[in-house]
Amino acid sequence: MENTKDLTEHSSRSERKRRDSFGMFDGYDSCSEDTSSSSSSEESEEEVAPLPSNLPIIKNNGQVYTYPDGKSGMATCEMCGMVGVRDAFYSKTKRFCSVSCSRSYSSNSKKASILARLQGKPPTKKAKVLQKQPLVAKLAAYAQYQATLQNQAKTKSAVSMEGFSWGNYINSNSFIAAPVTCFKHAPMGTCWGDISENVRVEVPNTDCSLPTKVFWIAGIVKLAGYNALLRYEGFENDSGLDFWCNICGSDIHPVGWCAASGKPLVPPRTIQHKYTNWKAFLVKRLTGAKTLPPDFSQKVSESMQYPFKPCMRVEVVDKRHLCRTRVAVVESVIGGRLRLVYEESEDRTDDFWCHMHSPLIHHIGWSRSIGHRFKRSDITKKQDGHFDTPPHLFAKVKEVDQSGEWFKEGMKLEAIDPLNLSTICVATIRKVLADGFLMIGIDGSEAADGSDWFCYHATSPSIFPVGFCEINMIELTPPRGYTKLPFKWFDYLRETGSIAAPVKLFNKDVPNHGFRVGMKLEAVDLMEPRLICVATVTRIIHRLLRIHFDGWEEEYDQWVDCESPDLYPVGWCQLTGYQLQPPASQSSRESQSGSSKQKKKAKSQQYKGHKKMTTLQLKEELMDGEDYNFLQGASDQESNGSANFYIKQEP
Repeated sequence: MENTKDLTEHSSRSERKRRDSFGMFDGYDSCSEDTSSSSSSEESEEEVAPLPSNLPIIKNNGQVYTYPDGKSGMATCEMCGMVGVRDAFYSKTKRFCSVSCSRSYSSNSKKASILARLQGKPPTKKAKVLQKQPLVAKLAAYAQYQATLQNQAKTKSAVSMEGFSWGNYINSNSFIAAPVTCFKHAPMGTCWGDISENVRVEVPNTDCSLPTKVFWIAGIVKLAGYNALLRYEGFENDSGLDFWCNICGSDIHPVGWCAASGKPLVPPRTIQHKYTNWKAFLVKRLTGAKTLPPDFSQKVSESMQYPFKPCMRVEVVDKRHLCRTRVAVVESVIGGRLRLVYEESEDRTDDFWCHMHSPLIHHIGWSRSIGHRFKRSDITKKQDGHFDTPPHLFAKVKEVDQSGEWFKEGMKLEAIDPLNLSTICVATIRKVLADGFLMIGIDGSEAADGSDWFCYHATSPSIFPVGFCEINMIELTPPRGYTKLPFKWFDYLRETGSIAAPVKLFNKDVPNHGFRVGMKLEAVDLMEPRLICVATVTRIIHRLLRIHFDGWEEEYDQWVDCESPDLYPVGWCQLTGYQLQPPASQSSRESQSGSSKQKKKAKSQQYKGHKKMTTLQLKEELMDGEDYNFLQGASDQESNGSANFYIKQEP
């Protein structure tokens, strides 16, 4: 908000004499409070282009697939418009290509669904994962992509936040939010200090009828992340005018700011006659009380300055082929989160979201240096204004010593499945790269050519020694098709002739992170990383957090490291201007409750579900011939940190 001019510029000399050293103004002008109204506009709706009528009947493995959708084994997702094999679709009704599309459809209006299909991307959470599909599914989805490409919008839709308030949500349920100090990567995360309940601040006085902005002193009643529940001084135990605000907002000031700035302190109209000497009241109340540091607003501003700038070039995971990296350009920076546009995207809509400290982005040349797969760009030279990001801006990593005992190919371990972040699976080290990186495959679901390997660093908190799940009472997902249940590591190692990776090689550091079960926060949906959602910590295993998205079933939960840059304090979206996805209502989940229960029953017995590919990946998948696999010998140096590394390797 913009501060108005000082009341002294609009008041008479006699009124100015009535102010004291506190900047107080002990009188009211008689005027009515301004009111305002808002209007809304309707968005236009368009019809989705139908599938081409001349598509042929295609035979695949002896089975006939025909069009239009729903006939002879094909289906079209009612949320995103993807066409694929009906048997691979989610739920008994086969209406959606994934669980995320199902919940997106149920939580949005018909209009939002239509707009999402026109744009080629759903406006809400949608899992984007890879799995080898029959050729017919690829052709069908690509045909749908071509049919809708001409109607794609240049901007994205967002879920409406109308009706959701963190303050009301926390108050009505007595929730507790994770403190800002839990998030070292967030603004003020390392310099929050001892801001707590009973700290006094100067804030705008909304309970008055003066023609200009005036202030009053309030105390923090409750703290929830960046948000504080404030009560004006003088109300004692009366919570009638309590209000929530973001403590880092531009209208929140330390006590004394009004006097230094020449702003008037005016007691709220409701209690203006409660005391005859407000100055004496404030002196008594504020003696010995705490307030914000004088440079608090400056620190907030400094902590929201980010070194990454638009036009910087980076190497980032290819969202269509998670096994490799591509060159992308920083399009925008919001709160340290980067919107990256792949360098070959002509209309600049082919983007990817991640935090600047994400392990998914690297300096130009990183892939070559460790032997990671890389997709060469069709662009032979840098575009005007684009420049390589300095390597020192990327997250610093913990060094490892590979000269002694180290990971070897064939060793067994447990790992978070990057394509299903709610599960920890039986896994195998398939290849050892340079600088401490490991190519890992999920047992029982690997392709013969290793196309479903993924990359984790040796220090990643997403890989664990054999027995980790059993010791910590976590459900371990056995290899798909493995029949000797319950799964026993001893028997499995003997049957496969394998050895377990030594426990001492894993990252055992557990920071004093401060998270507690039940704490609220804002968390990125890592299966659709442009979305940040209302979430809850439901379980803590050392440094590993189980993140639940409020309003959704447990199968959508994700295992996340306590230091992940994809977790934020309550109020982060409001502070940075990012869109927050609200919790799903009970009514929006009723349509999928039956299928969710059936999914839970099968969850403990096998690797979870078929992974769907996105329609936007098909052209390259069908005509892929420009991948380069850089080879380099083993290295004794390490270059990645402990954050999660969601890579699926396809050499």
